Amino acid sequence: MLAFATAAGCSDSPEKEDTTPPTVPAGLESFYSQKPSWKDCQDGFECTTVQVPLDYAKPSGEKVGISVIRLPAEDSSDRIGSLFTNPGGPGGSGVDFVRQAARAFGDDLRSRFDIVGFDPRGVADSAPVRCNTGPQLDDFFATDASPDSESETSALGDEGKEFAQNCETKAASQLRYVGTVNAARDMDVLRAALGDRKLTYYGASYGTYLGAFYAEQFPKNVRALALDGAVDPKLSSTELLIEQAKGFETALRAFADDCVKTGGCPFGGTADAVIAKIASFLAATDKKPLTSTRDSRKVTESLAVMGIARSLYVKEYWPVLRQALTQAIQQGDGTVLLTLADEMVEREPNGTYSNQTDANMAVNCVDKPNPPDLATYGKAAAEAKKAAPLFGPFVVWGGLPCVYWPVQTEEKPKPITAKGAAPIVVIGTTRDPATPYKWAENLAEQLSSGVLLTYDGDGHTAYLQGDPCITKATDDYLINTDPPEDGTTCP
Repeated sequence: MLAFATAAGCSDSPEKEDTTPPTVPAGLESFYSQKPSWKDCQDGFECTTVQVPLDYAKPSGEKVGISVIRLPAEDSSDRIGSLFTNPGGPGGSGVDFVRQAARAFGDDLRSRFDIVGFDPRGVADSAPVRCNTGPQLDDFFATDASPDSESETSALGDEGKEFAQNCETKAASQLRYVGTVNAARDMDVLRAALGDRKLTYYGASYGTYLGAFYAEQFPKNVRALALDGAVDPKLSSTELLIEQAKGFETALRAFADDCVKTGGCPFGGTADAVIAKIASFLAATDKKPLTSTRDSRKVTESLAVMGIARSLYVKEYWPVLRQALTQAIQQGDGTVLLTLADEMVEREPNGTYSNQTDANMAVNCVDKPNPPDLATYGKAAAEAKKAAPLFGPFVVWGGLPCVYWPVQTEEKPKPITAKGAAPIVVIGTTRDPATPYKWAENLAEQLSSGVLLTYDGDGHTAYLQGDPCITKATDDYLINTDPPEDGTTCP
């Protein structure tokens, strides 16, 4: 999934920084002063757990253990500190990310920094939110998310209610506290506990949102933040989904262009013809789901769209998508599409899921206000269908459980400025499916110290794709706190 990054070749020492110790929030001294006990956890990695309060307003109350992993710096004599990371989601395991990708970071970063990952509260091994069984999630994802009738819309509403009710039943005590504001506060505790005076951070996708919230709350504690595949904080919950759907449409057209240019494209001789063929295929699948040799599940239109979307995250998956669509269209075999869909939501062949979906919904639903009812939500879905005919309904209806969520916020979205923070580099990919490029432009503009770095390319996020220009610019910045010129474009 992740391409290896190339060496950046930077060896200058970082500039001298202000050595004034950061302020410790009152009442949290015991959390900030804890000294983690690291243990070997195979393949050169070390693991530990750091304690944070469940409710920062009641630090003496219940605690949450945050699971942390690190790959120690290769040159301990020239070590700068920790490079904290977050892979996105929300709901993605930062521990798994570092196990899979730490050695794909630039050589100079790995030499000078411990590469650190953590599971945010509610995720994976950090007091995970768990609401739904495997069969319940199977039903949720298979439900028709492009309703053509009142009965299909009602069925979607029932699924959304059940999802929310399951979380209220099984995880009610956690839901109020899993939002990004608390996760950002946890990150400051982690920074102090691991011995870093200021935060050095690489965040991808939702990880940019987490990083921006950190900078807003702790601007003076920012050393260097690289935010790759930015999320625009000022958008509402449904605005985000509509714009994301448009990003997938852009990426699908890039795939169609590539299919035609590669030659022998089985779906048509022009990009428009390819898009029309895929649309026709999905309409047919809506009426008659595909079969699969993977298991007895029917590959519905919703699962087919999910499989297509998964392939658009990584350009290296485009040949797989071509194979998946060929089998599905010509043979009625949805096996590869279903495999891709399962990968998207971390479903194992035995029918079990990670807690990614439950955690993703739990964080998203409490981070922003949600539409008040099914009818209002349906208007947003209709708007999405006009803006992004293939992906709009599926992306927007996927967030429907938030309408019924037991914990709601009235805190309206607003721009994040992080006034007083050191320079923050925002990286945007021009044809990113999941975090449209305009979000990177918007976040860089909102941040008082934002610097925009552009990757003219495909796929979701840029740094780990291995482009030498992106690698060097990012590594120079994280090592030397020397950002590229605002507006730099790679390659």
